[in-house]
Amino acid sequence: MSLIAAGKDFKDINVNEKIRVREVRLIDENGEQLGIVPTIDALRMAKERELDLVEVSGKSAPPVCKIMDYGKYKYQLAKKAQEAKKKQTVIQIKEMKLGLKIEEHDFQFKMKHLRGFLEEGHKLKIIIMFRGREILHIDMGEKLAQKVIESLKDVGELEQKSRFDGRNIVMIFAPL
Repeated sequence: MSLIAAGKDFKDINVNEKIRVREVRLIDENGEQLGIVPTIDALRMAKERELDLVEVSGKSAPPVCKIMDYGKYKYQLAKKAQEAKKKQTVIQIKEMKLGLKIEEHDFQFKMKHLRGFLEEGHKLKIIIMFRGREILHIDMGEKLAQKVIESLKDVGELEQKSRFDGRNIVMIFAPL
């Protein structure tokens, strides 16, 4: 299992002898710039200090390398990636299907659940299904869609207006 951090796979980071350029812009372990140095000299300096030569930015010319402890660097990158993963939020889309002939109690029960989902911060995808010959009564489906919009307007907003998708009317709500 390879650890991925800061958009880089650890296999992609050049260290010590893997650095295959003639010259590098060198930064020592204290963060001081030592200027452009031949790679051989930079490797020698790193070995003398019992540290590694790590390519920090390979895209610049010449590449920027830093003398540091590679194990510690890998650990810090993994830690940063884990912190970033903790902070990201996942928005779920809850889906509810309604039939055209839904009874009032069933409608109110489903609206209660949909309100709960919106209050928790989830998005909703509401599908009004037409079965068989119900497709001839599109106006009844649009009335039901309007009723849903009216029921949920105080806790959510209509993000995507009701549209026909095959034999269904689909609409998407976002929490306020």
